[in-house]
Amino acid sequence: MEDINFSSNVVYNNLQILRSTYPFITISSAGKSVLGKDIPVIRVGKGQKEVFYSAAIHANEWITYIILLEFLHEYCYAIQNNSTIWGFSARKLFESVSIYIMPIVNPDGVDLVTSSIPASSQIYKQAQKIANNFPNISFTDGWKANIRGESFINFHFLVFKK
Repeated sequence: MEDINFSSNVVYNNLQILRSTYPFITISSAGKSVLGKDIPVIRVGKGQKEVFYSAAIHANEWITYIILLEFLHEYCYAIQNNSTIWGFSARKLFESVSIYIMPIVNPDGVDLVTSSIPASSQIYKQAQKIANNFPNISFTDGWKANIRGESFINFHFLVFKK
């Protein structure tokens, strides 16, 4: 079995596969991270009821995006194959509910703790300097501070169209 670095690139690569496999989903961007990475949002469904799921808000929560992407795949597979998910008709859910999924809210933090940002880089050193202000949170294990000591997302708030 191959070791996988679960960086933000895994999310972006999986979203490309999901988009080509399930053309009924829409993928857009809620904005950019401090380091310029997209904050993806996926919509599945056409209903007026709306549900929002998010993952990987804090850097060490990277494993949550894997679970959310797996849910997305299973749900889409059930829709495409006219089957059920947890005993519910996936097609009926698709028609009555719009599900919005933001699988990686903090790609910069995820990349930091998964060692995708080199320790020798200026960004890493900046993050480490900020982390020094939080001695009770070890760096990079458990690190929750953001890259520049400011909000890690420049959101362009979404208006979800029905």
